[in-house]
Amino acid sequence: MRPFSYTRASDTREALDAGRRGGRYIAGGTTLVDLMRETVERPETLVDISGLPLREVKATEGGGLRIGALVTMAETAAHPKVRALYPVISESLELSASAQLRNMATIGGNVMQRTRCTYFRDVTAACNKREPGSGCAALEGHNRTHAILGTSDACVATHPSDVAVAFAALEATVHLLGPDGERRIRFADFLLRPGSTPNHEQALRQGELITSVEIPALPRPLKSGYLKVRDRQSYEFALTSAAVALHVRGGVIREAKVAAGGVGTVPWKLPAVERTLIGERPSAVLWAAAAEKAADGARTLQYNGFKPELLKRTVERQLRVVGGTK
Repeated sequence: MRPFSYTRASDTREALDAGRRGGRYIAGGTTLVDLMRETVERPETLVDISGLPLREVKATEGGGLRIGALVTMAETAAHPKVRALYPVISESLELSASAQLRNMATIGGNVMQRTRCTYFRDVTAACNKREPGSGCAALEGHNRTHAILGTSDACVATHPSDVAVAFAALEATVHLLGPDGERRIRFADFLLRPGSTPNHEQALRQGELITSVEIPALPRPLKSGYLKVRDRQSYEFALTSAAVALHVRGGVIREAKVAAGGVGTVPWKLPAVERTLIGERPSAVLWAAAAEKAADGARTLQYNGFKPELLKRTVERQLRVVGGTK
């Protein structure tokens, strides 16, 4: 552990001032502290924001839901409004980490967490995300769990968050507060694909702070759910996952929101799957046809060639669960 200074922000202004000077925000700390121990992260100053008033889950005027950045994973998953309106969020959180971590980790921190790529966390390995220009050891290394969508020659690491997949599917918005004031950004634009700069992971400006994640109002009734496929059933990251939300009225699918995890460098929205579903009647044939498009554009590596087919099967299964089968 390298020396660092620690300050606890008493209000938002104090937090932003410290962030503008290069301080790193910390709340639950379940990821950042681990990375500091491994010397992957080396912040000079930590700014504790756990006392800020960002712990509310509330309905928006338009009928959506706004989740404060400091609401814990456990609190979010158990909240009556979340469970009633968007069970895909609750399920994605409950399938994440251990109960102890869910009681500490926050929604803002979960979205901001960095990859679990072994080479990223091994400071002796080449990693463009950790040290730009050093190379990517995963390209020719043990890459069974790595991404097949959104990759580049500079990085093939997956984004580890489960709830981020649900947020991507539901087309959430991230609310930010920084030295220049408030702004909003689509969740799809917040987490960045690696391209040639994999060290730039979020569309954050210097000193900006996530204040909440807003889920838009969607037509009712809305059925949704999350499926996570992994090597073991407890405390493991996804090989593939699928977040699905469907609005069916008059026997026809009017709205379809689908995204995948465990396969992309960011949570991967599946618009081709959605287009195949909208306007059609639910059926086993439809689920299979839509799922066939889930891996469009996939680029496999030496050890993860099984992922495109596994992704298709994961999406098809979750479409069956949420939409039913005739």
